[in-house]
Amino acid sequence: MRNLLLFLLVFVFGCNSGTEIPDGEKINQETKSGQLIIFHAGSLSVPFKEIQKAYALQNPEVEILMESSGSRKSARKVSDLHRECDIMASADYRVINELLIPDYANWNIKFASNEMAIVYDENSRYADKINTHNWYEILLNDSVIYGRSDPNSDPCGYRAVICTQLAEKYYNIDELSRKILSKNQNYIRPKEVDLLSLLESNSLDYVFIYRSVAQQHKLKYIVLPDSISLKNPACSEFYAEASCNVSGKSPGDSIRKKGEPMIYGVTICRNAPNYELAVDFLEFVFTKGLKILEKNGQPSLVPAPADGYDNIPASLQEYAKPIQN
Repeated sequence: MRNLLLFLLVFVFGCNSGTEIPDGEKINQETKSGQLIIFHAGSLSVPFKEIQKAYALQNPEVEILMESSGSRKSARKVSDLHRECDIMASADYRVINELLIPDYANWNIKFASNEMAIVYDENSRYADKINTHNWYEILLNDSVIYGRSDPNSDPCGYRAVICTQLAEKYYNIDELSRKILSKNQNYIRPKEVDLLSLLESNSLDYVFIYRSVAQQHKLKYIVLPDSISLKNPACSEFYAEASCNVSGKSPGDSIRKKGEPMIYGVTICRNAPNYELAVDFLEFVFTKGLKILEKNGQPSLVPAPADGYDNIPASLQEYAKPIQN
């Protein structure tokens, strides 16, 4: 009888030692708790929501507050508005370097990549004719309306400008960039995902946007040549021939953005209310989260050379590399 009672106790407590989750794992009973504030690029909305859900299965006591906006606008919430933030994830790692380091952050891990594309749907004018070779002719058609994001708010905005400059060089067409950029200027929005609703409502025919966003929303898109898409590191020298001015840290200042391959960056802010929890969340991102990012069209770069490597928390240093002088 005593053995039977012991067996039942072990069985009951053993069966209740964890909660089943979809992939068959158990929720860690030593769960973290608290609130985590994350500011992130609009193009990270879909994968970060998936990562948040996966993290919550193991840490149900953690409340994650995520705010999506253009990367530069996200950074200015910290630098200009002095809002509390734990994690800042940018679609361009240089945004963190230029607007947050050293006053508001002291390291920056490069973690993912992407590329530019021309996005449309079945209702777009000339949807049956546009291709990799004639996309700029379609955009310049008087009956076509296209949109792009604001270079001062969003990396996708200045990358769109840089793409048109690269296209002018690549196709050897004088004034091509000026003609494209001077058209439909009333359809410039703060961040690239703001343009999707205009596309869905047929207010726009085409959008300069990241390929990952097109894939995540199951939209049609034109793959641009490597020399234009900002995808290929082998084209770095050609990319650097194009540039765009954006607003700087202070009113009246400007920053010159040169073309370069797309690289996302992430940091934990100096004013992070819950620094240890932020470290734990990023550990999750750099392990299980990378598969979610790659599934959503944002290939991993981990580990990559990181700015401020020596300042990175010890548990995160394995996901980065020191920059070699």
